[in-house]
Amino acid sequence: MKRFSSLVLGASVLACVFSCQSQSRTSTPGPADPEAPSEFTTTESGLKYRILRKSEGRKPIASDAVTVDYVGWIESRREFDNSYNRREPSKFPLSDVIPGWTEGLQLVAEGGMIELEIPPELGYGREGRPGSIPPDATLHFRIELHEIHPVAGSR
Repeated sequence: MKRFSSLVLGASVLACVFSCQSQSRTSTPGPADPEAPSEFTTTESGLKYRILRKSEGRKPIASDAVTVDYVGWIESRREFDNSYNRREPSKFPLSDVIPGWTEGLQLVAEGGMIELEIPPELGYGREGRPGSIPPDATLHFRIELHEIHPVAGSR
């Protein structure tokens, strides 16, 4: 009986590790600051952004890798990607993404949230991304920056 109880307890703990972890993740972005701006700021490159949640964390540089959650949509409001729905954040080097992301993520601190409006020339341009993003699309993203991972020798 004792061995059976240990197996049941072990299975319960293991089940919770998988199910509780995914249940703790939400399928939508976290809250914005009450005083978050409603207007976008435009950079010299044409990127539009607004900081939705400020943070005292550090900001990444272009050579860093980051862990983020995000939702992306095009002008028609059609969503084309959503890490929240996958219930797993994404991790990647900022040097491996579209220029609008590389520039935009450097404007928000770790723990913060930003909304980006990315013109085609800083996104997928004239080619788009067949099957998900039409040519010359303006991209919109709401991104939560969870963690910065400096690449060796980048700081």
